[in-house]
Amino acid sequence: MKIAHLGHSTIYIELADQTKLIIDPFIDHQLPAKWQPENLKVDYILFTHGHSDHVASVFELIKHQQPTIIAVAEIANFFGKLGQKVHGMNIGGSFEFPFGKVSMTHALHTSSLEYEGTVHYLGNPAGFMIEADGKTLYHAGDTAEFMEMDLLGEDFDIDFACLPIGDNYTMGPKQAARCAKRIKAKKVLPIHYNTFPVIQQDPQAFIDLLTEAKGIVLPLGEIYQI
Repeated sequence: MKIAHLGHSTIYIELADQTKLIIDPFIDHQLPAKWQPENLKVDYILFTHGHSDHVASVFELIKHQQPTIIAVAEIANFFGKLGQKVHGMNIGGSFEFPFGKVSMTHALHTSSLEYEGTVHYLGNPAGFMIEADGKTLYHAGDTAEFMEMDLLGEDFDIDFACLPIGDNYTMGPKQAARCAKRIKAKKVLPIHYNTFPVIQQDPQAFIDLLTEAKGIVLPLGEIYQI
């Protein structure tokens, strides 16, 4: 399993069978052309929730391809009505896709999207566990800390976790570091910080709070082998 951090909470995943996934596409416009949505090829798009800073790049992505969108039922229905291929799920559920297993986890947040002048409320926010290539990746989405995180550490052997640290809208560094311990993640990538002034954080200060997991900050667009 190879990944790249493409800005904010956007994670690109490339598997051994060449399947390509992207989670919460809000791609940094300063990245090289190959990463920009008008050029990037993906087979699956996963949404943790509907806010624009997690879905904005999707409309360019789907102009030139027909990836399958994996999301909570309300988001899947929204994009299904736009003519996209979708697979709806809900929190606590799992599904075996051709590339591996996806489980939808709880998240504490909200979910809506303004589209063509109308605000659409898009069900509950979520996180994802992706089990593929013998590895498990957890993308927490936008979330506060919650009690069931202990169960995630019991149910999954998490090789790599993407955790928000920005505070204000999500967990802050202290809570995210505690989450990393509770879910027993081996490696942790901080996400959802420094995109806007209100979520400015020092990622190294977060890494310094980790007691068991190894913290990693990836240069945007750099491929990393999990």
